[in-house]
Amino acid sequence: MVRYFADADPADAAWATYFLSGNKLRRLVPNALLRVWAAQRAGIPQWLFEESYHAVGDLAETFSLIVPAGESTTDESLTHWVESRLKPLRTMSEAEQREAMLRIWAETPARMRLVVMKLITGSFRVGVSKRLVTRAIAGHAGLAIDLVAHRLMGDFVPTAEAFASLIDPATGDAIPSKPYPFCLAHPIDIDKGPEVLGDVSQYVAEWKWDGIRGQVIRRSGESFLWSRGEELMENRWPEVESAAELLPDGTVLDGEILAAIPGGAVLPFSQLQRRIGRKQVGKKLLAEVPVVFHAFDIMEHHGQDIRSRGFLERRNRLDEILESIEHPHLTATELIAGESWDAWAEVRATSRQRNAEGLMLKMKDAPYDVGRVRGTWWKWKVAPFTIDAVLIYAQKGHGRRSGLFTDYTFALWKDDQLVPIAKAYSGLTDQEIRQVDQFVRQNTNDSFGPVRSVTPALVMELAFEGLQRSSRHKSGVATRFPRILRWRHDKRVEDANTLAELLALLPES
Repeated sequence: MVRYFADADPADAAWATYFLSGNKLRRLVPNALLRVWAAQRAGIPQWLFEESYHAVGDLAETFSLIVPAGESTTDESLTHWVESRLKPLRTMSEAEQREAMLRIWAETPARMRLVVMKLITGSFRVGVSKRLVTRAIAGHAGLAIDLVAHRLMGDFVPTAEAFASLIDPATGDAIPSKPYPFCLAHPIDIDKGPEVLGDVSQYVAEWKWDGIRGQVIRRSGESFLWSRGEELMENRWPEVESAAELLPDGTVLDGEILAAIPGGAVLPFSQLQRRIGRKQVGKKLLAEVPVVFHAFDIMEHHGQDIRSRGFLERRNRLDEILESIEHPHLTATELIAGESWDAWAEVRATSRQRNAEGLMLKMKDAPYDVGRVRGTWWKWKVAPFTIDAVLIYAQKGHGRRSGLFTDYTFALWKDDQLVPIAKAYSGLTDQEIRQVDQFVRQNTNDSFGPVRSVTPALVMELAFEGLQRSSRHKSGVATRFPRILRWRHDKRVEDANTLAELLALLPES
């Protein structure tokens, strides 16, 4: 990547930075239309295209395999392809889109078409992290990685001018809305415990809340609220925005947006979900689900970047600022007293009663790092809920596992019936996946499109972080982050848990 950025035209380098960092073009052409046109161009019935897609598991790859290979007659740049061939698709009529797509297919060999279709369908992914892309650009430009990471935060506009500014040592970084890269925590192995971290006196503890991570920015008389996913959240959290207006200029806070009673208890994440995704919040919902920004760090103080200072110094500055203003929807997260790991373990055991996920452990003298740097912050989560469930449906996966049944639906007993309660896609070894795949093929009872109903025979232990009541699910409950812990070869189908046992785990309302 360093060599590429050194050789590439600045406009191409900008678009490469954009896509390699995980960004995508807003939907250009509906996938359903692309599938119809591809089947027509290949001269095959629609059902055969769909079966091929299910077998391949990747839509862009299916296009590259089924549509007859074209021949490249030009050597156009990435910028030309994106700005002159792809982006205009969005504003075309359906007939114009079809004609343009047929031309693209006629002018692209299979390998080139795979990339083009990845961009069109929004599924372009390369096995590199944004951190690695940042390192490559920093290496090419001779700049500090943290500086490049900061410049890439927020809305990076892929233009030649933007890339030139990105790698220019003289570029200023005073854009009022620009957030800082987030510091991320490493998980503590629950089986080993926190003792492996060393001297307990070198750490402070906080609650690990289950909310929306965000940065509150107050600069140049304006307020900005960014999510960890680098989304500018405007008009979604009016309580937090009104509190941000009281902060002094040149302040950037890191914290968690939580559904909470101001000055009182934190509400379950399921309550916060009622407001997630709503661009306008009505008075009724504002009253029923108030939110509070729990700040746990400060990165900019009076316009000065203080991320290199130790945690305790930053925390003192955070407390000073929040004590100087009074707003019920902006508060500092609680520092939890503890003289030993055992003392903190006792506190951690009460996490679920507080609607917390566990504890955060932070080195007292650690700086605010960029990304997940080992040794700075640790998350000590409570053990997940677990339950033994029966595999009843299976579907083929995507990508490298497209030929294997890897997506599973699990059920629990209700009287003498198995009721679906969760889907899980991860947790088994490659060998176990192949064994389950063979079982599915040999024990299919019925097929519903890509989904197969199988003979109930396999019991697996599932883990999940939480659950809530849900009228959209037949079981009446939805699990949060379900995954497979292990294959219970030692259990019969009759030994699986019941739906009543799962419902008993629901938090008290």
